[in-house]
Amino acid sequence: MTLLLGIDIGTSATKAVVCDADGQLLAKADSPLVSLSPRPGWSEQEPDGWWAATIAAVQEVLAEAKVSSDDIAGVGLSGQMHGSVLLPEASLLDSGGGAGVRALRPALLWNDQRTAQQCERIEGAVGGRRELVELVGNAALAGFTLPKLLWVREHEPELWNQVAAWCLPKDFVRFRLTGRLATDVGDAAGTLLFDVDGRRWSEHAHGLFDLASSLSPVVLESCAVAGRISAWAAAATGLREGTPVVAGSGDNQCGAVGAGVVEPGRVLATLGTSGVIYAHSQEPRKDLGENETPAGRVHTMCAADGTGRNRGHWSLTGCMLSAAGSLAWLRESLFPEVPYARLLAEAEGVEPGAGGLVFLPHLTGERCPHPDAEARGAFVGLTSRHTRGHLVRAVVEGVTLTMRQILDIFSDVGVKTTRVRLGGGGAKTPFWRQLQADVYGVPVELPNTEEGPAFGAALMAGVGAGVWADIAEACSATIGVTETREPDAARGAVYDELRGVYGALYPKLRGPCAALGRFDRQA
Repeated sequence: MTLLLGIDIGTSATKAVVCDADGQLLAKADSPLVSLSPRPGWSEQEPDGWWAATIAAVQEVLAEAKVSSDDIAGVGLSGQMHGSVLLPEASLLDSGGGAGVRALRPALLWNDQRTAQQCERIEGAVGGRRELVELVGNAALAGFTLPKLLWVREHEPELWNQVAAWCLPKDFVRFRLTGRLATDVGDAAGTLLFDVDGRRWSEHAHGLFDLASSLSPVVLESCAVAGRISAWAAAATGLREGTPVVAGSGDNQCGAVGAGVVEPGRVLATLGTSGVIYAHSQEPRKDLGENETPAGRVHTMCAADGTGRNRGHWSLTGCMLSAAGSLAWLRESLFPEVPYARLLAEAEGVEPGAGGLVFLPHLTGERCPHPDAEARGAFVGLTSRHTRGHLVRAVVEGVTLTMRQILDIFSDVGVKTTRVRLGGGGAKTPFWRQLQADVYGVPVELPNTEEGPAFGAALMAGVGAGVWADIAEACSATIGVTETREPDAARGAVYDELRGVYGALYPKLRGPCAALGRFDRQA
């Protein structure tokens, strides 16, 4: 029996799945993680916690699947992106196959917000945001890795002097599993130190910020074998010594693989607390902006489809911050006793356009399509005749229209959308699935798997282990579609008209929202 193990190091939990070569899920398990917030806006985790959760999840999933570790042909890793793990020289010289590797401090995570000043200096050092996007594919955001490295160097110089290497969250776990330190092109693309076009570290970026490139890990394609399970890790996890472990990738890239989004024109739209649009691209496409449009609204990354023999492709990612989270806010604030199913049924009974009521879902600032920390949410057009159903429909439409704006940015930079695969909470109700088809204007599909990044990591392990020749073959063999919904022409015409009104609101409200932020800070 040929089985594959996928591990996803998330923010709230580490998940492990075991599947066979047909994509059939045999078992899944997860182990919770604890985050630290020493100060407001700071977010950290202990890397040792990732390792402990990995051991627990792997042991549980193997026991639940009732399989021998000899049947596991390969291991793949997915992980939260951008986090900074700092390693001392002693850990790199460890001879125990990763047993002694200890981070110098807790990792700064993707959602840590302490690095605003470093981001400003990064863009200033290269001449501006557009110039930075041209160099490394992305604008400087607090969540990315380079600002974190600079913050530690500036605020903890004695600790920084001990740093012999840094890596990303899933790379630390792979180091523990194999004793070999490396990263992959997808995760590396989210550091601001990577030449996304050339799929290699940018010596120019390292030099600009006086960072020795020797500190950065070796970069591999995502499906390439990065190492093998060491004797020590085998004893700790129950896996077989010598099992190949592929490089893996970030959770967005692995999630796209897990949904079968590995070819041009196909897009993944995930509506969780935040909303993420991911598109596959045959070549690197950068959002350079023009006129008053800022550069870097969407992220140019490397796709997780390369192997040890063949270079992979690229991707675009756009993230809005309050997607299904907007609906959760509405319910919890106004009618927490009403089930979601009832609220969505009431919204479905309202005509498209919500009776002239529009909702802007910028409840926690915004990242895409408007990179603006001072953006605010709003109901516009509210009248006394609007009901609870109108409010709910306006929220669902506002979130979906914002996702459509991200698709429009993709189109502007040359990445077209022909079909959208759906994930997250917004994919669970027929009403919201159909609304997405009507707003996006293309067919939407529901894939037959919900395990996302962990399942994608397992498929990548299969490619590395030789089960399939490439990711396209792996997805074709294992992923299908359980439902397709076509856009309705009449409803689509309503949303095309509404898009014009909706698109004009953010620019008009930007100034007032920035002024109102002063009162928010006083509260």
